[in-house]
Amino acid sequence: MTLRPGRDEDADGFIALVGDCWAEYPNCVLDVDGEVPELRALATYFAEAGGALWAAEQDGRIIGMAATRPLGDDQAWEICRVYVDKSARGTGLAQRLLTAAESHARDAGAERLVLWTDTRFEAAHRFYEKTGYVRQGSIRILDDISNSLEFRYTKPLRGLVVEALDAAAAASAEAQLARILVNCVEAGASVSFFPPLAPAVARDFFKRVSSDVALSKRVLLAAWVDGVLVGTVQIVLDTPQNQPHRADIAKLLVDPSARRRGVARALMRRAEQAARGLGRRLLVLDTAKGEGAEGLYRELGWVEMGVIPGYALWPDGSPCDTVFFWKNV
Repeated sequence: MTLRPGRDEDADGFIALVGDCWAEYPNCVLDVDGEVPELRALATYFAEAGGALWAAEQDGRIIGMAATRPLGDDQAWEICRVYVDKSARGTGLAQRLLTAAESHARDAGAERLVLWTDTRFEAAHRFYEKTGYVRQGSIRILDDISNSLEFRYTKPLRGLVVEALDAAAAASAEAQLARILVNCVEAGASVSFFPPLAPAVARDFFKRVSSDVALSKRVLLAAWVDGVLVGTVQIVLDTPQNQPHRADIAKLLVDPSARRRGVARALMRRAEQAARGLGRRLLVLDTAKGEGAEGLYRELGWVEMGVIPGYALWPDGSPCDTVFFWKNV
């Protein structure tokens, strides 16, 4: 299997690959000359757009492809034409192709990546979500013979970035946020669950969070480091009628692989800012006594209001003291 720059001479291979992939889905019809004539000279098409194209070849046959191009919009680049032949799926080829496209965009100065994928391509959605992309914005309607509808996916590419997720983004991030939760529990975090935490249980937890986001009962923040989703925190807005000025900060999670890089601090700063913007000026949180987050909260100006001994339990059944903090923002 060879990964190389795509060429115009690969046209027949590209057309066959795309056609075979589309044929796996109902009513998904490839009309090359009527709707995607650029497939006849795809390398030239992307070169003229300032982008690049890759082909994966095996025994003289094109079995994969990917491309990228600048959007001219706030240093955003689009990931395009990611296809892998059925025979090569599960080999890591899709990841190699995506990595090649992302690396090219990063080297060219991209700050954000965007891609569009047909709503029928559910396996592709899971793949993109696994690599840190989240859904954003409205569905795009294409006036084509396949009656295509497309989801927009995006992610920040450079440095440490914290963003609020809307309902669609929250739902698309459930699997990756569940992974972070499982890893944190395994590393000893006291966040309501005991290890080993089943991924399905963690996923169900974030499904409920996504539902709350859709109902405006909760704000969900996510943190990326160099394009990898590594952390999250929540602002709970579902307070009693006589407490419209208050919110709870909950489930500050940073994947163990990304700690000591300022992720937790950035999440908390952004949470305080978002709460203030929503008119929630009094914030409350709690944490296990002696955990690393306790020191962070003090550094950020949170005020301890007391300790409840044995408020929770450690996995071995021993009592876990819990510290409660508050802060006016």
